Amino acid sequence: MNNDLTSLVRADLATIAGGARDLAAATLQPHEAGAIGATGATTFASSMSDALHAVDAKEHAAIDKMDAVDSGRSDDLVGAMLSSQEASLSFSMLMQVRNKVMSAVDDLVRLPL
Repeated sequence: MNNDLTSLVRADLATIAGGARDLAAATLQPHEAGAIGATGATTFASSMSDALHAVDAKEHAAIDKMDAVDSGRSDDLVGAMLSSQEASLSFSMLMQVRNKVMSAVDDLVRLPL
């Protein structure tokens, strides 16, 4: 039992490390003319909406995993806790972005004309 839990934790850590490596290796490419599509440029509002939906999806996935553990359908407590922490960190990051945007808007409002 202890060996199984250890192997699950190591597998989860390897998955997290792989995700971190992929994220570190990812680079943002500038949009080329015509690559955006027929709808025009991506707006800030749509980017924030997409981020909000992604955070919400992570929260729902974490809730589903916790419910599965609570009801006995799954014994992956480590995975459920990791999903819960990931959702919590995603929400915290989203709130920090929101706070920065609100601060920038306040600074723009205070600019003398």
